[in-house]
Amino acid sequence: MDKIRIRGGQPLFGRIPISGAKNAALPLMCAALLTDQPLILTNVPYLADVVTMGKLLGQLGVTLQFDDSPVAANGRRLKMQADAITSYTAPYDHVRTMRASVLVLGPLLARFGEAHVSLPGGCAIGTRPIDLHLKALEELGATITLGEGYVHATVKGRLKGAAIRFDKVSVGATENALMAACLAEGETILDNAACEPEITDLAHCLISMGAKIEGLGTTRLVVTGVAKLKGTTHRVVSDRIEAGTYAACAAITGGEVELLGAEPEIMQATLHKFEEAGLTWKKTADGLTVGRASGPLCGVDVQTQPYPGFATDMQAQFMALMTMADGAAMITETIFENRFMHAPELARMGANITVHGHSALVRGTSKLKGAEVMATDLRASVAMVIAALAAEGETVIHRVYHLDRGYEALEEKLRACGAEVERVG
Repeated sequence: MDKIRIRGGQPLFGRIPISGAKNAALPLMCAALLTDQPLILTNVPYLADVVTMGKLLGQLGVTLQFDDSPVAANGRRLKMQADAITSYTAPYDHVRTMRASVLVLGPLLARFGEAHVSLPGGCAIGTRPIDLHLKALEELGATITLGEGYVHATVKGRLKGAAIRFDKVSVGATENALMAACLAEGETILDNAACEPEITDLAHCLISMGAKIEGLGTTRLVVTGVAKLKGTTHRVVSDRIEAGTYAACAAITGGEVELLGAEPEIMQATLHKFEEAGLTWKKTADGLTVGRASGPLCGVDVQTQPYPGFATDMQAQFMALMTMADGAAMITETIFENRFMHAPELARMGANITVHGHSALVRGTSKLKGAEVMATDLRASVAMVIAALAAEGETVIHRVYHLDRGYEALEEKLRACGAEVERVG
């Protein structure tokens, strides 16, 4: 099993290209099921989750052509066509490794009237049930049964538009319902919908395919269903979480990096907290430059919230940054109930963290020391990388397959800015 070895202490300087967003690319890939015409995505990140989703779609009968290498500023190009679907079943072997696989449920049901999807897996950061997905589809007219670890959904004829209010904000449920509603008969209203940039990106793609959607970027989406969608070409939005991660890498080492392709407009909550902590940033012609202002980092309290609040996917990285700040920081997690598993691993490196329920008190220390640590989920794994870049001596991070799910060419990007990092078997 691969490990990553990092020798800390080198400030990062240079330019880091930011990939297309994983959390946008995965639902966009599922949108290919909504039409028999080609859907072409550009700026697609080459990640384990993208490969897994490609295998799942291929098993359903979608044909895929994926460029082997990035093309200029548009990243990799992925062409998909779902004109000869042979199965409506998303099996356990694929779905268990990646929660986003459940996003085939809405498109399959809307276009073919049937879907048989395994209950999902993914990172071990809480139960994350899909009851909101199922309730929304039932309100659109689906009949849903659960058995032997699978969701079986059917509908006679077309789905019917409905007024749906989510009991709580859910990105995945919003995406599944939005895609399904595009082919439903009549008008669908999604209230208390998630409004993450990745959902807006999905909506832009669907509109380009012929969907009628209003309210983009808000918590109320109105969809007027159409009988058929067409193919299109769409560029995947920049990964705001990857950009925030590398900004934290630069800050904790006392360096400065330009994040090529980063879009500061969609990461304002992260940048605001970075400013409070003592970072500086400015928009550039090619993206965003981030570095540490003169003086030490400052402890800053943060609470995760749905967009436009501080993203739960940045919580672990911010905790790693706060381990070397002056003063204390209270970090409160409101989205997932089991997302502090990185805290004891950071403590192995000398961090002073006290976890109590949904909050973690981080008391900054003047130095961290390299150690052997274990990645427990995707964002926790990169928190270890951030801490290791600033730690004295050598850190070895185990179970880095989590990293490959969300960060493309991480070692190469860091090495290009002066980091001492390598992958070892």
